[in-house]
Amino acid sequence: MNISKEENFSEWYNEIIKEADLCDLRYGIKGFVVIRPWAVKTINLMFSFYERMLEEYGHKPAIFPSLIPEHYLTKESEHVEGFVPECFWVTEAGQHQLKERYALRPTSETAIYSMYNLWIKGKKDLPLKIYQRAQVWRYETKATKPFIRTREFYWLEAHNCFASKEEAERQVLEDMEITQKVVGDIFGIPFIFFKRPQWDKFAGAVNTYTADTLMPDGRALQLPSTHLLGQNFSRAFDVKFMDEDGKERFVWQTCYGPGISRIYAALIAVHGDNKGLILPFSLAPLQVVIVPIFKEESKEAVLRRCDEVAERLKGWRVCVDKSERTPGYKFNYWELKGVPLRIEIGPRDVAANSFVLVRRDSGEKSSHSLESLEEVVRREGEALDQRLKKRAQEWFASRLFSATSLDQLRFDGFVKVPFCSDTLEGKECAEFLKEKYHLHVRGTVLKDKKPDGTCIVCGKSAGVYVYLSRQY
Repeated sequence: MNISKEENFSEWYNEIIKEADLCDLRYGIKGFVVIRPWAVKTINLMFSFYERMLEEYGHKPAIFPSLIPEHYLTKESEHVEGFVPECFWVTEAGQHQLKERYALRPTSETAIYSMYNLWIKGKKDLPLKIYQRAQVWRYETKATKPFIRTREFYWLEAHNCFASKEEAERQVLEDMEITQKVVGDIFGIPFIFFKRPQWDKFAGAVNTYTADTLMPDGRALQLPSTHLLGQNFSRAFDVKFMDEDGKERFVWQTCYGPGISRIYAALIAVHGDNKGLILPFSLAPLQVVIVPIFKEESKEAVLRRCDEVAERLKGWRVCVDKSERTPGYKFNYWELKGVPLRIEIGPRDVAANSFVLVRRDSGEKSSHSLESLEEVVRREGEALDQRLKKRAQEWFASRLFSATSLDQLRFDGFVKVPFCSDTLEGKECAEFLKEKYHLHVRGTVLKDKKPDGTCIVCGKSAGVYVYLSRQY
């Protein structure tokens, strides 16, 4: 690759998507892309990690239809206002005009809660915690970019019902914990959880909380979001339970949406370098590639040893590159694809019962006894993931700024500023920042204390600290 990630992230990203065969944009509908096998393998691993964690926290899987009747969508007023303009509509079936339009799922609250109305009768039915893996369709009017912003994307969504507000609030904190364990610890992507301002919350929610990361150009990318829905949807869909006193009460609800395809975009951007992808060992479609190096007289012995090594590493995702290409070409190719570990074996290694290990993130080489093969691969795979995580965290920390006046604003990260309010009263100041500086109010952080100063825009007494950034 001839494009610098640091100097021109957008072109670097487009190039890596193409050169590493991650997706193909040449499908005949704008905003719809074909995701290719190398990307799908990692995306499936990401789904698996997430689904395992959700089930550890008590969620159970389900599959709901992709089509939503229009009358479901219109039951919750804020929700319909927020999502109907983005819907794809099905109006015909075969040669028949449908009596009611069906929306391709933009999100599943209305589809799922119509069923919760039937399933929940008494307190014994609570809590109810269900998730699904799903495609979502939204008529995105902004410029599309593969994985970052498309009109069809892939996610998990969890929808939960509780008997009390306190349980629902605890679920929101639990969602944040799951995000840290999966996105932060396993995927190695740093982020900040923001409480979104009231003018930018999920349509129909009481409060919205989002995990936002930073891309290499300093712009924010929203990752998983969790929403305290309160009783807004349970009232609209009449989802009630009978309590111990024999009284009917509306359930309290939350929903949680990790957008896997967008998290995959962050994985590419955060960990990659100017040679191509760098995939965490835990998420790489191929964790170890074995490259034989030989002349004709040593070919048979070297290939036999490579096969023996691959057989010993069967517990990992491994292959021997026996193609006719040169070793140098193979090195570059697998570095572009982001394979974490490369093993090189030549005639000297065969004679010495050794192998050379190359780390994708640092390029460092080291020679090891064949006897230690499995232990070296296990240790180096885990160490590579930790190095990627540490490097990403250090870069992320260097992009966190603060400002108390407009002339101190930054445009290459998150800027913490005193602000009048994150309620609707502050919307006018937020619009000023958006129009003049293209900076968006990402939200507040729960642990931050109330500021002493004045709002960076209007000069009124500051009620909160908010974080600003440009965004995708």
